[in-house]
Amino acid sequence: MSKWQIYNELIGRIPEDLTVDECIIGINWTFVRSGAHAGIAMTFRSNCPSGLENGPYVGQSLRTVAEGAKSWNMLQASVGMAAVNAFYNTPEKLKDIDVSEQHAGTGESIFSVPIEAMAGKNVAVIGHFPYIEKQLGPLCNLTVLEREPEGADYLDSACEYLLPEQDAVFITGMTFTNKTLPRLLELTKACRTVLVGPSAPLSELLFHHGVDAVAGFYITDVALARDLVSQGAHREIFRCGRRIVYAKQFSL
Repeated sequence: MSKWQIYNELIGRIPEDLTVDECIIGINWTFVRSGAHAGIAMTFRSNCPSGLENGPYVGQSLRTVAEGAKSWNMLQASVGMAAVNAFYNTPEKLKDIDVSEQHAGTGESIFSVPIEAMAGKNVAVIGHFPYIEKQLGPLCNLTVLEREPEGADYLDSACEYLLPEQDAVFITGMTFTNKTLPRLLELTKACRTVLVGPSAPLSELLFHHGVDAVAGFYITDVALARDLVSQGAHREIFRCGRRIVYAKQFSL
């Protein structure tokens, strides 16, 4: 199976007649709007300019811009994933699917999955999410892998050795952007796997690639999302939408 298959399937479903009407590359988040819908993805920080608005992406086909998710230019890949999410992560597309209770605001944990089922299990988290030790540490044998490790984190290259030993793995949606996701899904075939965060597309296509649940996000207030991205918001971004869990299954 091609490592690009998961990308090609997601991008291939985007209609050719949709266009990009607005694009903002912020310090923390990248925003793409097509018509009434908008998507975001975390901005890959390396050499990333701030506040680049209405650049060369505006007026292009949404599908063409989404193809940028496969680029090795990480800034272009951030825009590409925001374009993907502008198509998939919308209230209209999610209203007819079976999702968990939806949460608004900044106070809810993105780990809105049945974490009590993880008691005593081996659980790995790829990406150091805020308060992760407090949320999961007391319940399970927690391993955190991070490209820029802090504290007791493992360097992310330890994935090759540690992931096959896990019962469940949480993977940041930013792995779409940096292209590590296909390999991570190979390593977690025997685990319960959850993609986490606003960068993750809310699509059932992911279930065919070993994903069991997506703890994701969709925008309900496009104007507020635009303002927050332009102002360099980080966790405040959750004010402009709702966090949900779209799950095939999740049991340990």
